[in-house]
Amino acid sequence: MQNFGKLYIVATPIGNLSDMTPHAIDCLNSVDIIACEDTRTSGKLLNHFNISTKTIAYHDHNADSQTGKLIELLKSGKHIALISDAGTPLVSDPGFRLVKACHDEKIGVSPVVGASAVIGALSVAGLPSDQFYFVGFLPAKTTARQNQLNSLKHITATLIFYEAPHRILACLGDMIVVFGSDRKVTLCREISKTFETIYPSTLADLKTFVENDSNQQKGEIVLVVAGFEKIDDDDGEHDALLKRLLQDLSVKKASQLVADITGAKKNAIYQRALMIEKTL
Repeated sequence: MQNFGKLYIVATPIGNLSDMTPHAIDCLNSVDIIACEDTRTSGKLLNHFNISTKTIAYHDHNADSQTGKLIELLKSGKHIALISDAGTPLVSDPGFRLVKACHDEKIGVSPVVGASAVIGALSVAGLPSDQFYFVGFLPAKTTARQNQLNSLKHITATLIFYEAPHRILACLGDMIVVFGSDRKVTLCREISKTFETIYPSTLADLKTFVENDSNQQKGEIVLVVAGFEKIDDDDGEHDALLKRLLQDLSVKKASQLVADITGAKKNAIYQRALMIEKTL
C-alpha cells in the first residue's frame, strides 16, 4: 500500500467562534499544511486557537497550478487540511478540483464536519426540509438571473440561495417577477453573529422589509424559498373556471377567486392561471 497522506476537508465557524469543533482544532494542529482560501482571513482564526501549522493559499484563481502541487505533497506522505474563509469548504467555495484529483490518484479524503450556512438556514426557515435544492449565488446580471430563476420556477423542493448584500433587492425583485409575490421565503442573515436576522415572510413582504431597513442589506445572506406548489388534485381540475374568469379579471383576481371558491392553494392556482393566460 502506498504511503500517501490524507486530505481533510475542515469546516470552520461562519460567525460564532464557539462553533469551532475540537475535532477541527485537533486536525488543523496535526496536519502538515493548511490550504486556505485566504491566508490572511484564516490567519485570524488560526491565531485565535493558537494553531501554528504552515498555511498556503488555495483559491479559484490559483487552483489550476496549486492542485498539482498539493497532490505531490500528499503523495509524498504529507497530510493537508483544506479550509475556506468560513463554513464548510466546497459549498460555493473552492476545493472541488482538489478533492476530485485526490480521488483520481487514490488519495484518502476525510470530512471534518461543522458549521454550514446552507443547513443552518434550512433548519430555521420553517419550510419543508425533506427535499431541498441548493442553488448558491445567482448571476449578477438581471437577464441571466431571471433566466436561471425561470429554470427553477417549477421545482417543488425548497430552494436555497446565497446572495450578496448589494444585490439583495434586485434579487428579490426578480424572484417576485418569476416566482410571484406570494411565494414563501425566509431571510437568514448573519447566521450565528451578533446581528442575526431570521425573517419568514412572502417575497413581496420581504422586499419591503429589506427596503425599509438598510441593515438588512449588509452581511452574509441566505434566502430559503418555498418550492413550487402543485394543485392538490389534477392540474387541470380548475382550468374551465379559470379560463372563464380570466376573460373578465386579472390573473391575480381570478386566482384569488378560484382559491376562495375551491379551497385550493392560492399560489398553485396563480401559477396555473399564468400558464392558461398565455394560451388565451
